[in-house]
Amino acid sequence: MSVRSLSRTEAEGRASLLLVERYDVAVDLSDLLAGSRVRCVSTVTFACRRPGAETFVDCAATVESATLNGVVLRPAAEDRIALSGLAERNVLTVVSVTECSADGQGVHKAVDPADGEAYVFTDFSPDCARYVLACFDQPDLKAEWAFTVTAPCGWRVLSNSGDPQVEDRGSVRRWTFPPTPPLAAYNTVINAGPYYEVRRTGAGHDLGLFCRQSLASILDRDAEELFTLTTQGLEFFAGKFGMPFPQHKYDQVFTPEFPGALENFGCVTWMDWFLRRTTPTRAEWDIFSRYLLHELAHMWFGNIVTMRWWDDLWLNEAFAEFASNWAAVSVTSYTDAWTAHLAGEKLKAYFMDQGPTTHPIRQQVRDVSEAAATFDAITYPKGASVLRQLMTYVGEAQFSAGLSSYFATHAWGSTTLQDLIDAVADASGRDLDQWRTGWLETAGTDRLTLDRDADGFTLVAQGPGGRPRPHVLAVGAYKGCGDHLERTALVAVEVAGERTRLDLPAGADLYLVNDEDLTFASTRPDAATRDAFFRNAARLPTATARGVAVTTAWDMLINGEATAAEAVQCLTAVLAVETSASVIEPYLNLALEAADLWSPASDRDELLGAVAAACRSLSGIGAYRKAALRGYARTATDVEEVAWLQDEAGQDIDLQWRALVRKAQLGSETAAEAQALLDRDPDPDAWVSRLQVSAATPDAAEKKAVWQTLVTDRAVPIASVHSVAALFWSAGQDDVLRPYAQAYLDLVPTIHHGGTVPARTYTKWLFPLFGIDLTFVGRAEGLAAEAVPVVRTNLLDQADRMRRILRSRS
Repeated sequence: MSVRSLSRTEAEGRASLLLVERYDVAVDLSDLLAGSRVRCVSTVTFACRRPGAETFVDCAATVESATLNGVVLRPAAEDRIALSGLAERNVLTVVSVTECSADGQGVHKAVDPADGEAYVFTDFSPDCARYVLACFDQPDLKAEWAFTVTAPCGWRVLSNSGDPQVEDRGSVRRWTFPPTPPLAAYNTVINAGPYYEVRRTGAGHDLGLFCRQSLASILDRDAEELFTLTTQGLEFFAGKFGMPFPQHKYDQVFTPEFPGALENFGCVTWMDWFLRRTTPTRAEWDIFSRYLLHELAHMWFGNIVTMRWWDDLWLNEAFAEFASNWAAVSVTSYTDAWTAHLAGEKLKAYFMDQGPTTHPIRQQVRDVSEAAATFDAITYPKGASVLRQLMTYVGEAQFSAGLSSYFATHAWGSTTLQDLIDAVADASGRDLDQWRTGWLETAGTDRLTLDRDADGFTLVAQGPGGRPRPHVLAVGAYKGCGDHLERTALVAVEVAGERTRLDLPAGADLYLVNDEDLTFASTRPDAATRDAFFRNAARLPTATARGVAVTTAWDMLINGEATAAEAVQCLTAVLAVETSASVIEPYLNLALEAADLWSPASDRDELLGAVAAACRSLSGIGAYRKAALRGYARTATDVEEVAWLQDEAGQDIDLQWRALVRKAQLGSETAAEAQALLDRDPDPDAWVSRLQVSAATPDAAEKKAVWQTLVTDRAVPIASVHSVAALFWSAGQDDVLRPYAQAYLDLVPTIHHGGTVPARTYTKWLFPLFGIDLTFVGRAEGLAAEAVPVVRTNLLDQADRMRRILRSRS
């Protein structure tokens, strides 16, 4: 059956015609203990504003029967069931069946290799509910949802509204959930399986955590921190948004093989990769805390208030990303969240925003397939950074007051960009039309450069099309004081044109544009201190100031204005003095990437050695030890250094696997050690670690077997694809890797099978890193024109990245 993507025009037509009141959905999961069929009976009650009109309901599952007001309907075509002769009030009943499969969408069954237990989840974003049940699958047609689920008696069933009535019916149980508040189809969920459960009370709510049985001890290890973060987030958002989370129960479900995290109302689904098999580093907790707060913020941005159409996806994602950092620095122990955001996600946004796939934060989206391509670094981290700039621009108290007004006015409805802008403008008293046009409707990154002449300093600002956006930012002046710099001046400036005079003191050793990281812009030091800038970055007194300097150095690298050696010098110097554990791992990853990917082959070993030395030095600091040893596992230059690492790792099985991967990359025999480690590793997914060792091995037969498992069979959990693929494309293995460059291009026409997240993941992480040249990059760009939007965007991004890397290598 051909599946059509819903267009904006079609969605607007349905929204003007229909008022959907309620879904009553009976879901039968009883076959999934041994089989793969899910059967749904969907009863939709809705009104029609123009009786006699016609429309359609979405259903991409196999339809067994469909009736409208008692009249049998024609079979579905192109995932749609035609509805004609609508009455003022209507009842539609559709019986449908779908199969769980590796490439299936909407519902997925995973089997835990540890004990053979099965777990089932639904994933209805952005328009995948139609693959399971009949619905009006667009964000602005919100309605109450009442689920009744039949499942094997040993299973627990979880859904949005919590507190179900449970009836025993022999070998099965029936779970009847209360109706939800008005939600879009993609906000709903069913999770089922023999889940392990932990519960606490926090912020006046009943909080639940769930995972597969084989990971119970790991959930127990992390539960208190997860409950603490959830409680802190619920309290913070209730205050800042002027509205507490309106439901008593809030559950979070960690499930095997889930592709990411999804903000289903009251019942968030996580891939259980987030439950780290080894004790998490500070950076991993920092990232997880922000993800957790991101999904929690979606209860307001996305669920309580939903975008009318996908061109306002940023109303969901950018706000949730911004709010997670806002909450983290305000009420949690992760007070370096904005600095960690700068060291990771924001760098990705700067890269994409200066490349071929840049787009406005808010853009016209013609259909849902285009919307799937906008879940990217511009919508998320650039959007979050821009919202931080908006809060700086209008003031935090006024910003919060605007959000409270927005939720009070639009709760349980759908909105557009203008609704939010109006609320913040009214609360702040500022005209935001120019701000909205410049920041949300214009693509690209502004460039801010410090210029000096005999009369003093000028901030030169240039926008992508000439005139810059409005910015509120700061420029710092720093003077040497022993082995560090002290800030002698911080000049706040509101940029309204191309040249802004600055009252900065002369004679400073370093001038830092965008000090405090208040805006989103590509910055450059003045020409006179360019070389000293790299040397002085490590002498800056705060983690945020050092982060701004690192960002500048990295942006210069990717734009061909600095060498990989300069970037490594800057990063390793910063690492030697860094006081924020949250950024140690991100900076190590950047230093390794600069040395391994961006450097000429003649410089690679020397630069990797510099990173290895930094790692070994940091390994003596307790808070940094694990991150440092992980970095050393990627940079050790010979088997003697690997042996030292194995001794240091001791009983840390994760580090032992990483050491073995490096040993394989260096060409040593690892089969016996790998099997012995696999035999004693309690992780149910330890086979993936074993596969990583094979992926790193410079052997044609090993590469072929890994490609079969990773690419042809798609057997690797989606969260681990990047780690296996990155090792597959190891430096110095060009001869065995060359055949897979063509194999990657052959994949492109079908790489999107299985949904948006797999399409994005495989396109990005399988892109060749070695054994290719600019001719290959051009061929990849040529294929992008015929690819589906999500593949096209990621393929062009990776091609652009490789063009820049190849230029840097040369």
